Amino acid sequence: MNAKECPGCGFLIFPRISPAVIVLIERDNRVLLARARRFTAEIYSVLAGFVEPGETLEETVRREIEEEVGIRVRNIRYFGSQPWPFPDSLMIGFTAEYECGEIRIDEEEIVDAGWFDPDNLPNIPGKISIARQLIDWFVDVKSK
Repeated sequence: MNAKECPGCGFLIFPRISPAVIVLIERDNRVLLARARRFTAEIYSVLAGFVEPGETLEETVRREIEEEVGIRVRNIRYFGSQPWPFPDSLMIGFTAEYECGEIRIDEEEIVDAGWFDPDNLPNIPGKISIARQLIDWFVDVKSK
């Protein structure tokens, strides 16, 4: 059981989980990677964002991508998930295809974004993250 029990009264508390989506977008055998303002190192990753109340996961994917880089996506497909305890997130991974638009970064959250070939990637996240799993999957699929 994942609930926390008060030793005094026995009240059960179930910790809240904040769902977040993380998305790999591909276009013409290239992947969209961005550098977030919060990253201290020059690391590029796939895009992510929290689900808002009343939103489906697919709606969140579309909204976050459009807000952060100004493009539209299609063919959103589930990839996998990863618990992310800081602060209390569940990362839900997707892949999507570019539909239309030009990259227009949200300068509040994103410093840089671009399309990268699988054999010429910038610095990317470490192997522990679902972001890296998405990127490694893309590289593996495109190198065959």
